[in-house]
Amino acid sequence: MVTSFDFEHAPGHLIRRAHQLAVAIFMDETADFEITPVQFAILNALIDTPGEDQVTLAGRVAFDAATSGSVIGRLELRGWIRREVDPLDKRRKLLWVTPAGADAADHMKRIVTRVQARILAPLDGQEQAQLVSLLAKLVAGHEAQNPSSAPAALKPTS
Repeated sequence: MVTSFDFEHAPGHLIRRAHQLAVAIFMDETADFEITPVQFAILNALIDTPGEDQVTLAGRVAFDAATSGSVIGRLELRGWIRREVDPLDKRRKLLWVTPAGADAADHMKRIVTRVQARILAPLDGQEQAQLVSLLAKLVAGHEAQNPSSAPAALKPTS
């Protein structure tokens, strides 16, 4: 006899649902900017490290390097990022945030701070800190155990 699996309480299912909620809240709050969470992460990571190459940047934001090119391309079309060939290695593309991109990111940072508060709103302050700490520990633990699960190796799944 086959019995059902209690997927509603499975960590993987709950993480997926939490991710869906986080993206929905992000998209709701940032609708005027027409930006995705990954695009926002790339824009902000690039502000911290101007002139970084595409592959390294993709690893920093835990996104598949092959797919990041199209995400970066959309930001470039909006005039928020400029891409140049590395003069030392023609295969590499170096990236910079444009003044328009920096301005957009600056406006969005306040909104994204509100997004984080909305995501955590059902929890009290101690629970919020605990959840963030446990999620960071979970990710770091898996990356330490299996370097192939580190950001550069992640591939998007459907």
